[in-house]
Amino acid sequence: MSTIDIPDEHDDIDGIEVIDIRSGDRSTPFEHRVEPVSKTTKAIRFLESHRDVQISPAAVRRIAFGAVEPGLLEGARLECHRVETGWLSVITYRAYTLLLSPAIENDRLLDKAHYAADPDASDDQRVLSMPTAHETDATLVYADAMDDLLAAIDRASMRVRGNNPQEVGRRIVERPLTAVPATFLDPGRHPVDDLNIVDGNSRWASCTAGIKIPASSISPTTAKDPVPLLPSHLMRLPLAERRDLVREIVKNAHRDINAATGTSKAARAKRDQAAKLLNAMTVPVQVIVGYTDDNPDMGMRRFPVAVRSLLMRMNIGVRPFDASSQNGVTAEEIVTALFDAGELGDNAQAVRDVLLGRADVTDAMKSLGLNPAFRDLRFTFVVQQLTRKEPRLNAIMAAKLDKRRLQVSHRSGPIVELGLRSHSSLPKEKMAPVRTALDTGCLWQALTDHEWTVENIDNDQAVNDLLERADNDIPDRLLLGVIAMVTLVTSGYLLAPGGSAEQIVGGIKVMRAGVGTVIKTVLDKKEGRQMLADAIKRIRAGLRPRWWAAGHLVERDDWKGSDFNAHLRLAANQGFAPEGYQNDPTATELEDKALTAFQASLTTAAANLDDLIAMRKKNGTDTELSWTVVEPSFKQLNFMDKDLARISEDEPR
Repeated sequence: MSTIDIPDEHDDIDGIEVIDIRSGDRSTPFEHRVEPVSKTTKAIRFLESHRDVQISPAAVRRIAFGAVEPGLLEGARLECHRVETGWLSVITYRAYTLLLSPAIENDRLLDKAHYAADPDASDDQRVLSMPTAHETDATLVYADAMDDLLAAIDRASMRVRGNNPQEVGRRIVERPLTAVPATFLDPGRHPVDDLNIVDGNSRWASCTAGIKIPASSISPTTAKDPVPLLPSHLMRLPLAERRDLVREIVKNAHRDINAATGTSKAARAKRDQAAKLLNAMTVPVQVIVGYTDDNPDMGMRRFPVAVRSLLMRMNIGVRPFDASSQNGVTAEEIVTALFDAGELGDNAQAVRDVLLGRADVTDAMKSLGLNPAFRDLRFTFVVQQLTRKEPRLNAIMAAKLDKRRLQVSHRSGPIVELGLRSHSSLPKEKMAPVRTALDTGCLWQALTDHEWTVENIDNDQAVNDLLERADNDIPDRLLLGVIAMVTLVTSGYLLAPGGSAEQIVGGIKVMRAGVGTVIKTVLDKKEGRQMLADAIKRIRAGLRPRWWAAGHLVERDDWKGSDFNAHLRLAANQGFAPEGYQNDPTATELEDKALTAFQASLTTAAANLDDLIAMRKKNGTDTELSWTVVEPSFKQLNFMDKDLARISEDEPR
């Protein structure tokens, strides 16, 4: 039976050759063949006795069985890769593609997955629990049921096949993949371990995209037609059977080449397809086989963090992560680092689980005194935890974000991605404007300048009590503002300003700042606080928010989300005067607005400087800027410093 599906027409028939992958004597004709098991014995013995190899005998066996030339593993030199928390030991060799498995989850898809923190999350798209560290081995441990793991692997693999196809087959894969041993706590009838890719999923998926295998190779069946290969098909097979499958596919591909004689278009197409298959059957791979933490007391606890940081460093070349996916990964690194450093308080495990949102947060939320049914409370808790102004927390966040100094705007990306895990079931067309609105700036300085906590505001009376306290208490005012912001944004009533915002409100200029600045400005007005509190209650009840007009709250049944958004931005800019009238701002109000605008411009300028420094670091630029280029900036900063000092109090001592 052929392992290849040949189309009726094949226009690209340039005579593809099977590429010789041997590293030794090339004097004899090359035929791709899988070495017998006996050839792996010395490699297994060498790896098991190597002091820097910290993996199980089963993982060693997978490496040796998967090597194209297992003899080269004996005496192979291990490389050390530096990561943030220590050193990873890596062995590099050429492996059979089908003896590796794709990533158990693809970090590129973190912003698209469904999370257990969302009560409406779909089970068939739900993200898995984060892997934990093995007690003694450099191995990732997965606790999810095997059926869930296999479904996630298949889903991610099919997605990258379409999203990021690679050209393989005409040439062999030359850029190494990176893999790590994995073990499963709930394997069912499947093998309990594997070698899973952490970098190179697109290459693996493209190598296997055209492979069809006999149905009998997967499960007992009388079906004769070959079926498309999925990662789950491979991971269900014991190691020896999986290797036999590779041998069968290689043998059949060579048979197809030898049988398709002649110069007809069909014969040449069949040979080309078989050659492409053989060229895609092997990949260079570096497998992580050991880990040494900078802190010996940590043992293997930070091994998953080390693997993740290596992954993030790799994905900056061919196709970088989207910003939202990268923020999701960085956010998880931040939370994990804070947990390891003991910076999440007395109830650290519950705080960690609520922040990550990957597992059911019901019990964790309850232990923190919060109602798990309210997604806005979890989002607010994320904001509160990651805006705490504590030196150690700030240092960890700055390091993970690669910033010299941590500013409010830097925290926004990770907070948004963790917070939105409570709303991950939103349809794509609704999630896009929500993420855009929050990414433009959902935080304001006061959130880090003041200590505030999240209370269990889960009913109308609790909202009313919070509103009453918010008139005189800044922490309560911040809590009210964040809950209102999350509620309004995720329900579509406060989004990025549309082009027609001024047209909606009669041509009057609206505030086109980020949603955080809008909320902060409205929050400083008494009528604004009343309207925000009312909006929380009504949106939670599935009703439209009311508007403040003529001194009281009124319903606007004809308003869409864009209408409310435009009017709220108008109120942030002009105040809550009765419709048709607009009081001129007082001198004090004008000064306050001017100071806010000045401080916002400084934040932007500092962020731009950080971006420049990061760009120079990435590009390897070490030449200093000429004085003639930077002199105007230094002079302007010096003048600004003196001018600001003239209108400011002295710094407290």
